[in-house]
Amino acid sequence: MLGPLRFDSKWSVPNLLTILRIFLVPFFIIMVIEKRFAPALSALTIAGISDALDGFIARYFNQRTELGSYLDPIADKLLMVSSYVCLGYTGVLPDWLCVIVISRDVLLLLGIGICSVANIKVEINPSKISKLNTVAQISTVFFILLTKVVAWNINPLVYDLFFYTTAWLTFLSACQYAYRGLSVIGPDK
Repeated sequence: MLGPLRFDSKWSVPNLLTILRIFLVPFFIIMVIEKRFAPALSALTIAGISDALDGFIARYFNQRTELGSYLDPIADKLLMVSSYVCLGYTGVLPDWLCVIVISRDVLLLLGIGICSVANIKVEINPSKISKLNTVAQISTVFFILLTKVVAWNINPLVYDLFFYTTAWLTFLSACQYAYRGLSVIGPDK
């Protein structure tokens, strides 16, 4: 029989906020597929605020946990990949952009998997390019959803700016991770 839940480091506020983000993903997916963009934008906004808040609390109040170090990137990737898959599926984002964004993440996961199978310890420290890529990807999704909710008449060049900036930064980030990965598992290792 299970005992009562006790508050310990696993159930820290940052971890609970991260779990909230994970639970928001199915709601977000359904809203995008049903083209109910206002609730989807709300879910994305709540996820973004909770991501910033859980990071702040974890650092400021020293509530970092091993569980959180795994859950946080999983929550982020679930939301981003879901965003691009669903927005591509519904025709809101161009297919080519979705393929680039999702391919980078799949290749990154494959690389981590290969290193894990080969018992090669890998530290994943996001670079500046990777952080800019994340900002571009999130900004593109937020911008697209916002334009669907507010129905602004925006010059197509603005869309292109978001799409091509995101694609370029995603490509650069993928190349950088590939270079790092190859240097770790290269022939001289």
